Amino acid sequence: MRHALITAGSKGLGKKVTEQLLEDGFSVTVHYHSDTAAVEEMKSELGEKIERVQFVQGDVTKKEDLLKLVKETLEKWGRIDVLVMNAGPYIFERKKLMDYSEDEWHKMIDGNLNSAFILLKEIVPVMREQSFGRIVSYAFQGADHTPGWLYRSAFAAAKTGLVSLTKTVSIEEAEYGITANVVCPGKIVDEYKEASIDEAKKVRDEETPVGRPGTGEDIARTVSFLCEEKADLITGAVIEVTGGVDVLHKFR
Repeated sequence: MRHALITAGSKGLGKKVTEQLLEDGFSVTVHYHSDTAAVEEMKSELGEKIERVQFVQGDVTKKEDLLKLVKETLEKWGRIDVLVMNAGPYIFERKKLMDYSEDEWHKMIDGNLNSAFILLKEIVPVMREQSFGRIVSYAFQGADHTPGWLYRSAFAAAKTGLVSLTKTVSIEEAEYGITANVVCPGKIVDEYKEASIDEAKKVRDEETPVGRPGTGEDIARTVSFLCEEKADLITGAVIEVTGGVDVLHKFR
């Protein structure tokens, strides 16, 4: 049985990815930060699938927590075939770089970029031994082209760096059967992060060119495809799942 490790996998977009990979037959380690109520709710919904799930608490901005996450995963399952870096700290307040505190800057870089470095250093060697691995990181629309993003300087800097890092890993690790790709969610508001596509199709969204809201299932289906055995020719790709919305310029 293949095993997936998903950061921030107990709610929001990450929850839908967890559910999808369980449906695909994976066992899953679900990392969560602090919301134990979300974890308990998820446990109650899993039914018999709970036997294929492990929950591990931690802060992705802390190296020791990331090392513990990998250690506990390997102790229980003995392998990691898929790494989905769903966690991505974000500052909602709109402000210019000059108004960021040093702590806020480090939180964005540690949580979105340095965390990937630490996880990759620990997990890629495991994937090499298995001659198989699927790595999925997240960025934002346009991140492939290093755009400026007004009022999101720290987050944008971290995520564009993560895109470059993911692409580099995709080249360096291709010979080991490891792929690495980036998924860029578009405008997916809170009420639709755990929603299905069928639910969204009942709603007309005038701001989205395809006419409906984006959902967590849209992201989960994309991740699922990238994790398939036969998806090995797709690596180093940056896949935007936006419904045609110009996220950078329309929602400032």
